[in-house]
Amino acid sequence: MVRLQEHLPADHRLGQVYRWGSILSALVLLVFGLMGLLDDIPFFSTRGEHVMGMSSNGLLSVTSIVVAVFLLVAARAGGNFASTANMVMGAVFVLAGLLGLAVMDTKANFLAFGLANVFFSFVVGLIMMTFGMYGRVNLYLPYDNPYYQARHPEAAESREALPESSLAARSKLRTIPPKTTA
Repeated sequence: MVRLQEHLPADHRLGQVYRWGSILSALVLLVFGLMGLLDDIPFFSTRGEHVMGMSSNGLLSVTSIVVAVFLLVAARAGGNFASTANMVMGAVFVLAGLLGLAVMDTKANFLAFGLANVFFSFVVGLIMMTFGMYGRVNLYLPYDNPYYQARHPEAAESREALPESSLAARSKLRTIPPKTTA
């Protein structure tokens, strides 16, 4: 059996960031979805009813609950799975916002998106992507970052052979971006 992302570290302190990002996003979506279902709104309405300042129908409420459950499962799994789930779901939310913007005020608006929903999708999508990419995607990852070590195993081996004073100097150079001359 092939495991996803074997080259990435399985357990590191960044896992808590990914976990909490999933939990916070899931809670917001869960509240929105449950409030929509409790309001007894039509399931396939293209206009929708207002829930928490946004337009919603039954399908959007159920979709929000399903995504929230997925994010809670990802938070439970933690680690790389939670990070990847945050990145993927964040991208899905941004794309859903673009799609909602394209079909707003048409018969194809089957999720009853309004302008507030579009902004919500963009903001939540960017927040989820930020949580998912935190400490994983950066031009200048520090040497002790597990993703840097997984991508550069030769640097981790050579780092062990260096004296402590040299390590401090290398760390300083690594975190300061190079100056460009004009």
